[in-house]
Amino acid sequence: MPPDCHTRSAYDRGVDSLRAALAEVVGERFVTVDADVLAARATDHTGRYRGRASALVRPADAAEVSAVLGICRRAGMKVTVQGGRTGLEAGTVPEHDDVLLSTERLTAVGAVDRENLRVTVGAGVTLAAVRRAASDAGLLFGVDLASRDSATIGGMVSTNAGGLHTVRYGHMSAQVLGLEVVLPDGAIVRRRMRVGAENCGYDLPALWVGSEGTLGVVTAVDLALHPVPEFRVTALAGFAHLSGLIDAAHVVRRLGGVDAVEMLDGRGLDLASARLGFAVPTGLPWYLLVELAGCRDLTGELADALERCDPDDEPAVGIDPAGRARVWAARDAFADVVALFGPPLKFDAALPLDALAAFVADAVALVASRAPDAVPILFGHVADGNVHLNVLRCPDESVLYRPVTELIRDHGGNIASEHGVGAHKRNYLDLALSGEDIGAMWTIKRAFDPDDYLNPAVMFPDWLRRPR
Repeated sequence: MPPDCHTRSAYDRGVDSLRAALAEVVGERFVTVDADVLAARATDHTGRYRGRASALVRPADAAEVSAVLGICRRAGMKVTVQGGRTGLEAGTVPEHDDVLLSTERLTAVGAVDRENLRVTVGAGVTLAAVRRAASDAGLLFGVDLASRDSATIGGMVSTNAGGLHTVRYGHMSAQVLGLEVVLPDGAIVRRRMRVGAENCGYDLPALWVGSEGTLGVVTAVDLALHPVPEFRVTALAGFAHLSGLIDAAHVVRRLGGVDAVEMLDGRGLDLASARLGFAVPTGLPWYLLVELAGCRDLTGELADALERCDPDDEPAVGIDPAGRARVWAARDAFADVVALFGPPLKFDAALPLDALAAFVADAVALVASRAPDAVPILFGHVADGNVHLNVLRCPDESVLYRPVTELIRDHGGNIASEHGVGAHKRNYLDLALSGEDIGAMWTIKRAFDPDDYLNPAVMFPDWLRRPR
């Protein structure tokens, strides 16, 4: 028998032993080593990045998560944590025949505390479920994403997700009031701050927000909620030049009650409208979507502000729910329509507003020179400079990824805005952070996880892990 057959047999025996140990903790139903299931789970949301996994385990609570981590650590197995798997940076793609730890059974939604404007939810609860719970209680959760039906709170905390209303409510870091997290050594930390003025030592929840699962498994989150604005008004204004849109963004983001300021590529808006089967005003290369919300009707203020911005068509301004819903449905559809042309090459960046137009012009020119058949589509949360560059029909990312990422740096931008670093950007981290910054983060990682077994493919460059 060839040596590789002996190796494979030993591997199979090891997997069987691991599966049995995990099943003792979570139950047979919640462990699988089925090759087809693992292959699907080891592929990211875009379909562009694929990895390898040995098993999938789905614990039901923090105690089971702790036991699962202990089994994997003692067996020398790497662990990749998965939530809704809607990230765009391969942050949940395993690289070492990992055990996949899914939070999908951590779905408890606590009673909404109306007096203190908060709710406690499991890490596997979807964003849509949180928003429904808040709405049923007459309140609002401040973060919203187009992937709300799939994105989970644990994953959003781990990447410090932003979204459509960041200009008003901030990123997930502004929503997290406390956490329950299982550390790599199995310890369960529950830091739940019950009052706003708490200053007892380190702000521990902040340590795990944005850590992308490298410092522990978030199992539950205390979230801040907000009052629901009584009035909303939404507008869509077209511009022939991006510079005009950016000037308008400067104006409207200073208005009282600004809730969203979105930049939409006209080609993407055409695709989204066609896919949805209804007409949204198009014909110009750029559109600005603005929403104001408050305790009074702000339609007049928004209309006056847009008139001063001199758009290149008549802005569509409306307060009727149906009209507003159509515009937002078109915005939500952008991520789906760009995927119609195959897995897009995605860049999630943040630029200073005064550098955004120059960056877009240079990026479009770079795409045209290096990948002539590719099509760039842009959209984003322009109020805070967050732009999503999607390059369609670009099967070979090597011709574009580093040059565009360097271009982001050269224009004073940040290469990771709201999807984190993941596995995809880990070897580009030096374009955003100094060696001292990266070294300090690595020191924290090794303090919590000296075996480097938890989410080992994520965030940190390969050179840090090479033997010295």
